[in-house]
Amino acid sequence: MESDHADPAAQERLDRAFQALSDSVRRAIIARLSAGPATVNELAEPFAITTQAVSRHIRVLEEAGLVTRSRDAQRRPVHLRAGALEELTSWIDRYRLIHEQRFRTLDTVLGDLADADTSTRRKTKKEREQ
Repeated sequence: MESDHADPAAQERLDRAFQALSDSVRRAIIARLSAGPATVNELAEPFAITTQAVSRHIRVLEEAGLVTRSRDAQRRPVHLRAGALEELTSWIDRYRLIHEQRFRTLDTVLGDLADADTSTRRKTKKEREQ
């Protein structure tokens, strides 16, 4: 995915994923699923909301491609799609690296200015002492 604008489908996936992750309950569900699959009832335990509300949150995460459900006898565990999270972190890292390089460049410029300022002060002090 070189450019976000070059692939409208990739842009749509990113939009849906970031929209889904804008909710704290859904982020908590993702965090829980990072430890392994869980049922809706297991995912609902820490929240003061109904299992129906948790199911709606899971549906949003599914539509965003962040989780999947499988069938295991009577259970329907929810699974994290790690690949989808990797797409998000790759997108974030691309821009983080750009800005880190800019900050390193700025640090170098500021360091050079500070060195030049220190050098100028030393020269001025020597001139006054003479």
